[in-house]
Amino acid sequence: MKKLGLCAAVALSLSACAGGINGGTIGNNNQNTIVTQYPVEAAMLNIYTKTRSQSLVATVGNQTASADITITPKGSMVFNNKQVQAAEVNTINKVNNQITDQSVAINYFTLNPLVFHGYTDSSGKYSLATQSTTLPKLATVGSSSQLIAEDVYADRSMRKKIGSYRQGWSLTRDTNNTAWFCVDTSANLLVANDPNGVSSECYKINARGDILDSKVTISQPTNNGTKAIIFTSR
Repeated sequence: MKKLGLCAAVALSLSACAGGINGGTIGNNNQNTIVTQYPVEAAMLNIYTKTRSQSLVATVGNQTASADITITPKGSMVFNNKQVQAAEVNTINKVNNQITDQSVAINYFTLNPLVFHGYTDSSGKYSLATQSTTLPKLATVGSSSQLIAEDVYADRSMRKKIGSYRQGWSLTRDTNNTAWFCVDTSANLLVANDPNGVSSECYKINARGDILDSKVTISQPTNNGTKAIIFTSR
Protein backbone atom coordinates (compact mmCIF):
# COMPACT_ATOMS: atom_id res chain seq x y z
CA MET A 1 0.00 0.00 0.00
CA LYS A 2 1.58 3.24 -1.14
CA LYS A 3 2.24 5.59 1.77
CA LEU A 4 1.70 9.28 1.17
CA GLY A 5 4.55 10.82 -0.83
CA LEU A 6 5.75 13.40 1.65
CA CYS A 7 9.37 12.30 2.10
CA ALA A 8 10.57 14.25 -0.93
CA ALA A 9 9.20 17.49 0.49
CA VAL A 10 10.78 16.81 3.86
CA ALA A 11 14.16 15.89 2.38
CA LEU A 12 14.26 19.04 0.28
CA SER A 13 13.33 21.21 3.25
CA LEU A 14 15.92 19.62 5.52
CA SER A 15 18.57 20.23 2.87
CA ALA A 16 18.41 24.16 2.52
CA CYS A 17 -0.57 10.30 2.51
CA ALA A 18 -14.76 14.14 -1.58
CA GLY A 19 -13.49 17.79 -2.08
CA GLY A 20 -11.23 18.20 0.94
CA ILE A 21 -11.39 16.15 4.09
CA ASN A 22 -14.84 14.65 4.46
CA GLY A 23 -16.26 16.76 7.26
CA GLY A 24 -18.83 14.19 8.34
CA THR A 25 -20.53 14.51 11.72
CA ILE A 26 -23.03 12.43 13.63
CA GLY A 27 -26.41 14.10 13.70
CA ASN A 28 -28.06 14.63 17.11
CA ASN A 29 -25.27 12.74 18.84
CA ASN A 30 -25.05 13.06 22.61
CA GLN A 31 -21.63 14.57 23.24
CA ASN A 32 -21.48 12.81 26.62
CA THR A 33 -21.90 9.36 25.06
CA ILE A 34 -18.56 7.58 24.88
CA VAL A 35 -18.06 5.65 21.65
CA THR A 36 -15.80 2.66 22.29
CA GLN A 37 -15.81 0.98 18.86
CA TYR A 38 -15.16 2.40 15.40
CA PRO A 39 -15.52 0.93 11.87
CA VAL A 40 -11.85 0.75 10.89
CA GLU A 41 -12.44 -1.13 7.61
CA ALA A 42 -14.86 1.60 6.49
CA ALA A 43 -12.31 4.23 7.50
CA MET A 44 -9.58 2.51 5.48
CA LEU A 45 -11.90 2.36 2.47
CA ASN A 46 -12.63 6.08 2.85
CA ILE A 47 -8.92 6.90 3.08
CA TYR A 48 -7.39 4.84 0.29
CA THR A 49 -10.10 3.74 -2.16
CA LYS A 50 -12.63 6.57 -2.55
CA THR A 51 -12.49 9.97 -4.23
CA ARG A 52 -10.84 12.33 -1.78
CA SER A 53 -8.41 15.22 -1.67
CA GLN A 54 -6.37 16.74 1.10
CA SER A 55 -3.67 19.32 1.57
CA LEU A 56 -1.03 18.82 4.25
CA VAL A 57 1.54 21.34 5.44
CA ALA A 58 4.54 21.37 7.81
CA THR A 59 7.16 23.89 8.88
CA VAL A 60 10.72 22.58 8.56
CA GLY A 61 13.26 25.09 9.85
CA ASN A 62 12.42 28.35 8.09
CA GLN A 63 10.70 26.65 5.18
CA THR A 64 7.17 25.44 4.52
CA ALA A 65 6.72 21.98 3.03
CA SER A 66 3.32 20.95 1.69
CA ALA A 67 1.65 18.14 -0.20
CA ASP A 68 -1.58 18.23 -2.20
CA ILE A 69 -2.95 14.69 -2.45
CA THR A 70 -5.84 13.44 -4.58
CA ILE A 71 -7.29 9.92 -4.50
CA THR A 72 -9.21 8.81 -7.60
CA PRO A 73 -10.81 5.35 -8.04
CA LYS A 74 -9.75 3.68 -11.31
CA GLY A 75 -12.15 0.73 -11.37
CA SER A 76 -11.31 -2.86 -12.24
CA MET A 77 -7.78 -3.78 -13.34
CA VAL A 78 -5.43 -6.76 -13.46
CA PHE A 79 -2.41 -6.69 -11.14
CA ASN A 80 0.03 -9.57 -10.58
CA ASN A 81 -2.33 -11.83 -12.56
CA LYS A 82 -5.26 -11.01 -10.25
CA GLN A 83 -8.50 -9.17 -10.98
CA VAL A 84 -8.44 -6.22 -8.59
CA GLN A 85 -9.79 -2.75 -7.94
CA ALA A 86 -7.47 0.25 -8.22
CA ALA A 87 -7.20 3.80 -6.88
CA GLU A 88 -4.76 6.47 -8.04
CA VAL A 89 -2.81 8.58 -5.54
CA ASN A 90 -1.57 11.84 -7.09
CA THR A 91 0.81 13.81 -4.86
CA ILE A 92 2.22 17.28 -5.58
CA ASN A 93 5.00 18.31 -3.18
CA LYS A 94 5.91 21.95 -2.67
CA VAL A 95 8.51 23.85 -0.67
CA ASN A 96 7.71 27.50 -0.01
CA ASN A 97 4.83 27.12 -2.47
CA GLN A 98 7.15 26.04 -5.31
CA ILE A 99 6.52 22.61 -6.85
CA THR A 100 9.47 20.32 -6.16
CA ASP A 101 8.10 16.90 -7.04
CA GLN A 102 5.00 15.16 -8.37
CA SER A 103 4.27 11.45 -8.15
CA VAL A 104 1.42 9.25 -9.29
CA ALA A 105 0.88 5.83 -7.71
CA ILE A 106 -1.86 3.24 -8.08
CA ASN A 107 -2.89 1.06 -5.14
CA TYR A 108 -4.39 -2.34 -5.98
CA PHE A 109 -6.88 -4.05 -3.67
CA THR A 110 -9.84 -6.40 -3.50
CA LEU A 111 -13.02 -5.96 -1.48
CA ASN A 112 -15.17 -8.01 0.89
CA PRO A 113 -12.90 -8.13 2.83
CA LEU A 114 -10.56 -5.26 1.98
CA VAL A 115 -7.15 -6.70 1.03
CA PHE A 116 -4.24 -4.72 -0.43
CA HIS A 117 -2.07 -6.42 -3.06
CA GLY A 118 0.55 -3.77 -3.90
CA TYR A 119 1.12 -0.65 -5.95
CA THR A 120 2.90 0.76 -8.99
CA ASP A 121 4.09 4.33 -9.38
CA SER A 122 5.28 6.82 -11.98
CA SER A 123 8.95 6.14 -11.17
CA GLY A 124 8.48 2.51 -12.28
CA LYS A 125 8.40 0.95 -8.80
CA TYR A 126 6.46 -2.28 -8.42
CA SER A 127 5.27 -3.39 -5.00
CA LEU A 128 3.87 -6.72 -3.87
CA ALA A 129 2.01 -6.77 -0.56
CA THR A 130 1.02 -9.69 1.63
CA GLN A 131 -1.76 -8.81 4.04
CA SER A 132 -1.34 -10.80 7.24
CA THR A 133 -4.66 -9.94 8.90
CA THR A 134 -8.13 -8.82 7.91
CA LEU A 135 -9.23 -5.40 9.08
CA PRO A 136 -12.12 -5.80 11.50
CA LYS A 137 -15.47 -4.24 10.73
CA LEU A 138 -15.40 -2.75 14.23
CA ALA A 139 -12.39 -2.21 16.48
CA THR A 140 -12.25 -1.14 20.11
CA VAL A 141 -10.30 1.97 21.12
CA GLY A 142 -6.81 0.84 22.10
CA SER A 143 -6.66 -1.92 19.47
CA SER A 144 -3.74 -2.32 17.08
CA SER A 145 -2.42 -4.95 14.68
CA GLN A 146 0.14 -5.65 12.01
CA LEU A 147 -1.46 -5.53 8.57
CA ILE A 148 0.90 -5.75 5.60
CA ALA A 149 4.36 -6.98 4.64
CA GLU A 150 5.43 -5.25 1.44
CA ASP A 151 8.37 -5.76 -0.92
CA VAL A 152 9.18 -3.00 -3.39
CA TYR A 153 11.10 -3.59 -6.63
CA ALA A 154 12.79 -1.15 -8.99
CA ASP A 155 10.44 -2.20 -11.80
CA ARG A 156 7.90 -4.86 -12.72
CA SER A 157 10.61 -7.32 -13.75
CA MET A 158 11.18 -7.77 -9.97
CA ARG A 159 14.88 -8.45 -10.48
CA LYS A 160 16.02 -5.79 -8.01
CA LYS A 161 14.37 -5.46 -4.60
CA ILE A 162 14.84 -1.93 -3.25
CA GLY A 163 12.63 -1.94 -0.19
CA SER A 164 10.91 -4.10 2.38
CA TYR A 165 8.38 -2.57 4.76
CA ARG A 166 5.84 -3.48 7.41
CA GLN A 167 2.59 -1.62 7.93
CA GLY A 168 0.20 -1.80 10.85
CA TRP A 169 -2.78 0.10 12.24
CA SER A 170 -3.87 1.42 15.62
CA LEU A 171 -6.94 3.11 17.10
CA THR A 172 -6.70 5.65 19.94
CA ARG A 173 -9.26 7.92 21.57
CA ASP A 174 -9.56 11.57 20.58
CA THR A 175 -12.85 12.75 22.14
CA ASN A 176 -15.89 10.92 23.47
CA ASN A 177 -17.12 10.34 19.91
CA THR A 178 -14.01 10.56 17.72
CA ALA A 179 -10.83 8.52 17.46
CA TRP A 180 -7.48 8.61 15.68
CA PHE A 181 -7.03 5.75 13.22
CA CYS A 182 -3.33 5.49 12.31
CA VAL A 183 -1.44 3.54 9.64
CA ASP A 184 2.25 3.14 10.54
CA THR A 185 5.00 2.24 8.06
CA SER A 186 8.38 0.92 9.16
CA ALA A 187 11.76 2.07 7.89
CA ASN A 188 13.18 0.12 4.94
CA LEU A 189 14.22 -3.22 6.41
CA LEU A 190 16.83 -3.72 3.66
CA VAL A 191 19.07 -0.88 4.85
CA ALA A 192 20.76 -0.21 8.17
CA ASN A 193 19.74 3.45 8.20
CA ASP A 194 16.76 4.50 6.08
CA PRO A 195 17.04 8.24 5.26
CA ASN A 196 13.27 8.33 4.72
CA GLY A 197 12.69 7.14 8.28
CA VAL A 198 9.31 5.90 9.43
CA SER A 199 5.89 7.41 8.87
CA SER A 200 2.56 7.46 10.66
CA GLU A 201 -0.60 8.57 8.83
CA CYS A 202 -3.36 9.40 11.32
CA TYR A 203 -6.99 10.16 10.53
CA LYS A 204 -9.61 11.48 12.92
CA ILE A 205 -12.78 9.43 12.40
CA ASN A 206 -16.28 9.32 13.82
CA ALA A 207 -18.54 6.35 14.53
CA ARG A 208 -19.38 6.05 10.80
CA GLY A 209 -15.76 5.99 9.71
CA ASP A 210 -15.94 9.46 8.12
CA ILE A 211 -12.59 11.25 7.82
CA LEU A 212 -12.75 14.47 9.85
CA ASP A 213 -9.09 15.49 9.99
CA SER A 214 -5.63 14.11 9.28
CA LYS A 215 -1.97 14.43 10.19
CA VAL A 216 1.18 12.67 9.01
CA THR A 217 4.32 12.31 11.11
CA ILE A 218 7.62 11.44 9.42
CA SER A 219 10.49 10.60 11.76
CA GLN A 220 13.86 10.84 10.01
CA PRO A 221 17.38 10.20 11.29
CA THR A 222 19.71 13.22 11.49
CA ASN A 223 23.21 13.85 12.82
CA ASN A 224 21.62 14.89 16.11
CA GLY A 225 19.22 11.98 16.50
CA THR A 226 15.73 11.57 15.10
CA LYS A 227 13.73 14.55 13.85
CA ALA A 228 9.93 14.34 13.63
CA ILE A 229 8.17 16.39 10.95
CA ILE A 230 4.40 16.70 11.42
CA PHE A 231 2.18 17.52 8.47
CA THR A 232 -1.31 18.75 9.37
CA SER A 233 -4.34 19.27 7.15
CA ARG A 234 -5.30 22.75 6.06
